[in-house]
Amino acid sequence: MAAAVCLPAILIRAGVISISVEIETLLYGVAVMGSAFLLSWGAEVAQLDISQSLAIAFLAFVAVLPEYAVALVFAWKAGVQDRIAAAAGQTVRVIVPGPAPCGGSPGHPTACRDLALANMTGANRLLIGVGWAVVVLIWWRKSGEKQVTLGERRRTELGYLLLATLWAFTIPIRGNVSMIDLVVLGTIFVAYVWHAANDEAEEPVLIGPPLAIAALAKQRRRIVTFVMFLFAAGVILLAAEPFADGLVSTGERLGVDKFLLVQWLAPLASEAPEMIIAILFVMRLKPQAGLGTLVSSKVNQWTLLVATIPVVYSIAHHSVTPMTLGGRQVEEVFLTAAQSVFAIAVLANLSLSRGEAVLLLVTFLAQFGFEQTSVRYGFSVFFIAAALTIVITRKENRSGLGATVRAGLAPPWKPRPPG
Repeated sequence: MAAAVCLPAILIRAGVISISVEIETLLYGVAVMGSAFLLSWGAEVAQLDISQSLAIAFLAFVAVLPEYAVALVFAWKAGVQDRIAAAAGQTVRVIVPGPAPCGGSPGHPTACRDLALANMTGANRLLIGVGWAVVVLIWWRKSGEKQVTLGERRRTELGYLLLATLWAFTIPIRGNVSMIDLVVLGTIFVAYVWHAANDEAEEPVLIGPPLAIAALAKQRRRIVTFVMFLFAAGVILLAAEPFADGLVSTGERLGVDKFLLVQWLAPLASEAPEMIIAILFVMRLKPQAGLGTLVSSKVNQWTLLVATIPVVYSIAHHSVTPMTLGGRQVEEVFLTAAQSVFAIAVLANLSLSRGEAVLLLVTFLAQFGFEQTSVRYGFSVFFIAAALTIVITRKENRSGLGATVRAGLAPPWKPRPPG
């Protein structure tokens, strides 16, 4: 089924089917979602056939590959767009001949840059505001227990997430993403993978389709896994650019803010597999594994995905240069970092309660319908103030945050504590 939903996008890309741009965009989005499922399942099965350290690095990369599909398309287009303007001896605010590749008015040729981080901020906020919250709420409905508690081993992941979040605050202050982000966030990601690789090996917990594939004979299992990866990666390469362009065109034709479509519709497709896998863990009475999976995904997105954007932009620009952010991008990155700080403060005691989950979900949903700058900064201030209040008033969270900082700064080769 996951492979079948990709077929219409392949036929459209091949020119066999011709339909309206809105339907095309929807089908391309469904193809990205189907490919994300295949990649996720294949990565889980691959843990049986490759070394632990390679499996961890591979899983981390695969986890953010669907997000790359949209974010890096816009980063590339932004680099090309700015290079054309610079080559013509113009500033980026001067009209560039030809239609703007990311929509917008003729006098605003920086539309691609304005969209480059939209998918990243949406995916990160969706993961916490919906993903983390839903795991706890489903567990409460299923078991009656009012919280999900993580093991001490997850402390290090939370520490790396905190380091990445604190660095993310420098992005809106600088007003750009650059190679310094690649160095810092890339280092955090490498340390995270290194630490995980030196952790005690555990047998992967497989459920659903990965479990069925794992039951095949070794050679057949490897062939199936390889074909899944090859097919899914091919579909994402085929669908990424038309899906991104379709979101912009659909927004303009329907009078919907294209920034919102890129920020929320694309992540809904790419984040669906991770969220569904987390929910399946909860339904199998493994809520810790479900929440832990989403925490790991947040670390991957906040480090590897953000670090790659300035690389793609520079390659397309034909020079190592920072990608300047517009006002909307600065606000969105600041809000995303503020939400992350709040989530870390809440989870510093390694537990997420029903009330805290509801607060994460409500504050996420409350942001919709308000596009004013003051509202975005208002939510940002609320998240930071709430995080400080939690750390100051709750001794367990305060001591937990200290332990989280120490875990994040510990040498990556140091063994994790048990539990």
